[in-house]
Amino acid sequence: MKIKYELIGNDGRARLGKLHTNHGTFDTPMFMPVGTLATVKTLTPEELKEVHSGIILSNTYHLWLRPGEDIVAKAGGLHKFMNYDGPILTDSGGFQVFSLAKKKDIIEDGVYFKSHIDGKKLFLTPEKSIEIQNKLDSDIAMSFDECIPYPADYEYAKASTERTLRWAKRGKDAFNNENQSLFGIVQGGEYPDLRKWSAEETVKLGFDGYSIGGTSVGEGKDVMYKMIDDAIKYLPEDKPRYLMGVGEPADILEGIERGIDMFDCVLPTRLARHGNAFTHTGKINLKNLKYREDFSPLDEECDCYTCKNYSKAYIRHLFVAKESLGGRLLSIHNIRFLIRLTEEIRESIKNGNFLEYKENFLNRYNNK
Repeated sequence: MKIKYELIGNDGRARLGKLHTNHGTFDTPMFMPVGTLATVKTLTPEELKEVHSGIILSNTYHLWLRPGEDIVAKAGGLHKFMNYDGPILTDSGGFQVFSLAKKKDIIEDGVYFKSHIDGKKLFLTPEKSIEIQNKLDSDIAMSFDECIPYPADYEYAKASTERTLRWAKRGKDAFNNENQSLFGIVQGGEYPDLRKWSAEETVKLGFDGYSIGGTSVGEGKDVMYKMIDDAIKYLPEDKPRYLMGVGEPADILEGIERGIDMFDCVLPTRLARHGNAFTHTGKINLKNLKYREDFSPLDEECDCYTCKNYSKAYIRHLFVAKESLGGRLLSIHNIRFLIRLTEEIRESIKNGNFLEYKENFLNRYNNK
């Protein structure tokens, strides 16, 4: 079946909903951990379940390079290949247009890349991106788009946004998996008229959900929040809304206040690999000497496996000793922290006090 979004209630523009998928029904707003190469770095599927993970992400470009979509298809699809029985979303490779390709390599037909593995020349088109995702058999596939850099002048942003729409139509025409859903992506850079046009025209194509792309690419927070405002008012109420690549607690709260349902980001595991942890009083670096004799958990209020069993001092020791368990324990904590944040936000929306919850959370997080 296609995914189905059910709007349960509102508190202002903040939405409480349910997302029905082939691999279960999940509450929104939600945070989705990123498993680029068919693995959320250092975590097993069982550990993802323990932190109450729902949808997780994998990446089309990376899985295309290795092991290859045909290998995954022969294994029975991405769920069987990675032993995850929850829903999976595959990113189209559009972010790699932003991060790996040069402007001159982006043409109407598609995008030329050099493989980050061996330098081999590659060419990815909207049709190829969809074909790969159809074979991966994720629950949600994404349209192939260009993530516009920031800053970008108006003429470039306009041409890119128009091309992304043409790519979206080509991808939708090529789409061929009746059990998979396809999301459209709104672009437009920092320009309100382009965001409006992109949202309205993408909705006309008729997708199963809609993503706001091209944010968190170097712009200031005020610009990012305005990008959301400029697009979201033109998206349908009865379809899920997804803000790509956003994982800071403040940004999740601001997105939800504006009507976003789904978030993803590599931030929790990336921070963990460098010894950093989310806490209710802000991020901390466990490599800091002051934690050498701190035998308290990372966060007294956290219910994750790490906080129930290990101290800051022990985790600091692991990093000093270069033991990989340290990064694993912090990854478990950081992912659970963001998922629990969305759980608490859902409760606040249900109770009609979301703005009060947001203010209290941010005051503590920012040590005010």
